[in-house]
Amino acid sequence: MALSNTAVPKYYGMFRDAVIRGEIPVCNEISLEMNRIDDLIADPDVYYDDKAVEGWIDYCESELTLTDGSDLKMLDSFKLWGEQIFGWYEFEEKRIYKPNENGRGGRYVYKRIKKRLINKQYLIVGRGAAKSLYDSCVQSYEQNVDTSTTQQITTAPTMKLAEEVISPIKTAIIRARGPLFQFLTEGSLQNTTGSRADRVKLASTKKGIENFMTNSLIEIRPMSIDKLQGLRVKVATVDEWLSGDIREDVVGAIEQGASKVDDYIIIATSSEGTVRNGAGDTIKMELASILKGDYPAKHVSIWWYKLDSVDEVANPELWIKANPNIGKTVSYETYQRDVERAENAPAARNDILAKRFGIPMEGYTYFFTYEETLPHKKRDYWQMPCALGADLSRGDDFCAFVFLFPLSDGRFGIKARAYISELTEHKLPAAMRAKYEEFKKEGTLIVQEGSVLDMMQVYEDLDDYIIEMEYDVRCFGYDPYNAKDFVARWETENGPFGITKVIQGAKTESVPLGELKKLSESRMLLFDEEIMAFAMGNAITLEDTNGNRKLFKKRYEQKIDPVAAMMDAYVAYKLNRDAFE
Repeated sequence: MALSNTAVPKYYGMFRDAVIRGEIPVCNEISLEMNRIDDLIADPDVYYDDKAVEGWIDYCESELTLTDGSDLKMLDSFKLWGEQIFGWYEFEEKRIYKPNENGRGGRYVYKRIKKRLINKQYLIVGRGAAKSLYDSCVQSYEQNVDTSTTQQITTAPTMKLAEEVISPIKTAIIRARGPLFQFLTEGSLQNTTGSRADRVKLASTKKGIENFMTNSLIEIRPMSIDKLQGLRVKVATVDEWLSGDIREDVVGAIEQGASKVDDYIIIATSSEGTVRNGAGDTIKMELASILKGDYPAKHVSIWWYKLDSVDEVANPELWIKANPNIGKTVSYETYQRDVERAENAPAARNDILAKRFGIPMEGYTYFFTYEETLPHKKRDYWQMPCALGADLSRGDDFCAFVFLFPLSDGRFGIKARAYISELTEHKLPAAMRAKYEEFKKEGTLIVQEGSVLDMMQVYEDLDDYIIEMEYDVRCFGYDPYNAKDFVARWETENGPFGITKVIQGAKTESVPLGELKKLSESRMLLFDEEIMAFAMGNAITLEDTNGNRKLFKKRYEQKIDPVAAMMDAYVAYKLNRDAFE
């Protein structure tokens, strides 16, 4: 079949028919992507070429291998994803200089140039879907079939993880099962002075995978903007961009350099992650708006597999919505074992729901379970006695205060208040800024002018708030780091009674954290504010060999400070319990 602007892509057509017949259940995001592909079929300016797709499939099935060396048989999902990249084309008019036949002078003429339509593909799919092998198929094909010199990179949160894309290509080179690889690997890598015909043409070297006929290279790069921007890459694969704590948009950095090259390809593959509100969530917000049709981006292909709700985890027939290769590259039994583990090990629940089923539930973390982070009904604690906890350890960035109200039935009421500087707010990624706007609306987050928090202004604002709410603060617990001026003023104005220093560390944190965990499990911590639910949802603890725990802040200081402040207030309350009798 020649180029056609009306044809239905072969593998997409088979997939769509199966979905319509009800054989393959799909999530809302895949359904929206199918609508976008139907729009491409209807677009008279976009053409489909089946020969390019079949050429890619033939190359992979005759030349490439799996990581263990066995023959590669292309999966239906790979054909569907690859058809999006290699199947769609558009024509672009370009002004090209054409020299005269006598070699003197020339003129500019307009020519229609065939260009690949899809330049970026995002794959968000469950763990065990052979995403890295798909990356390998595209990388190897572009290196050895494209006769131009190509610079190709693969990147991941760690260099070792990025090697997973290179590994199957190395194995295929060693096996050389197809005619092309047999020709390219014929000769010796040590032959550097003899005939070029006797030298190896394709080899794995310390640089990466090198094709010496075209000087093309597939290399591993660290996942850092500094190491990725400015490259003239023809093909780039970004693996697990949602899984790690990635604070930089590396896909955007790669695209800036790749846009210098015609027909570049960027494939970003990942399973869903447990780290919220970083660069990954900002990218997902953009993908969601593309899928909804908020703005046209026909150069982007999005395959976002997930379950539509947590309820579907109990139905194995719907697991294919999160992983189209289940039963092929990963067994149903593996998924079943993870479901049982999630039910019995709350600490692993968030990771399993994200990695296996694509459900990024905010609050599924390592210390408090999701149910424990659900806010209670609104309550006021007017004129009631309370303990105040303060975490000022990031005075230049974020500080939090929590009021802990002991109630007669053993429960505790909780109210929170946090402060950040204007500069900190401006530096937030889009996903995080949207969350902070919620906190500002509910009145729990105060943004101060300037680039650094003035602790005296914070003190005065908090004092005004306590007077306005008429809280009866009877003790004050604080982490000493960066708290000297604040505590000195508190002591001057309120007296030294009830002031408690809470040093951070497993020795002092383990017991109060354990007690707070028991209270939260029994739903006896009565918080009604989103900022507290958010902080509890991001709280992670480190546990040593003796079972002692401490809050693990890592790079989440601005997110879990209210939990640290709640712990400080609880310690102060326990040490000054007689003040509440």
